[in-house]
Amino acid sequence: MENQIKNALSDLNQLLGKGQFMEAMEKYLADDVVLQEANNEPKVGKEVCLQAERELLATVTHFGKYEMKNIAIGGNTSYYEAVMEFTTNDGTEHRFEQVNRTQWRDGKIINERYFHA
Repeated sequence: MENQIKNALSDLNQLLGKGQFMEAMEKYLADDVVLQEANNEPKVGKEVCLQAERELLATVTHFGKYEMKNIAIGGNTSYYEAVMEFTTNDGTEHRFEQVNRTQWRDGKIINERYFHA
């Protein structure tokens, strides 16, 4: 299982590094996924998560980077540090530093939570 997760994270790193967020989500989110941003209410279900991402990406005018580092995998759970930079249509430059905790099932993400710095 850990090898499968390692390969998926490598692929995700490539996709996200190119700003291909929708492609990554389509490929790796399970239909019953739960995504949670910090202490916000979780988003439940792949379609709900995809729609929220579409709405966010509609505001992005420039994608700077997505960097994944310090990956750790144990059983069906992975952790990594991520740095993301982008500019939105109001001119605001965003930089997020976070730790992603991801639970996997059959090569798909079933639960993910983002802990922000």
